[in-house]
Amino acid sequence: MPKPYNYRWQKERKHFLANNPLCVYCMKQAKITTATVVDHIVPHKGDDNLFWDANNWQPLCKTCHDSVKQSEERGSVRTAYGVDGLPIDKKAHW
Repeated sequence: MPKPYNYRWQKERKHFLANNPLCVYCMKQAKITTATVVDHIVPHKGDDNLFWDANNWQPLCKTCHDSVKQSEERGSVRTAYGVDGLPIDKKAHW
């Protein structure tokens, strides 16, 4: 299992966030929020190759990571809304 808090991860995380400074979930809602978490799009579940695959990383703020992303991983449906109050996903029921 990867050791996510080792020196290599700290370097990769810092570099990734420097190049991807904004939360992608917030940007979908037309909000500008600094990303502080490197999230694994597909949970790695201990797979070293998936853990270190930068194509599987996305920048998130802690709020989105701890709420929206966790809900998605649990299979909960959550609708995101834009600044106009309408769902961002045009397939969302309204």
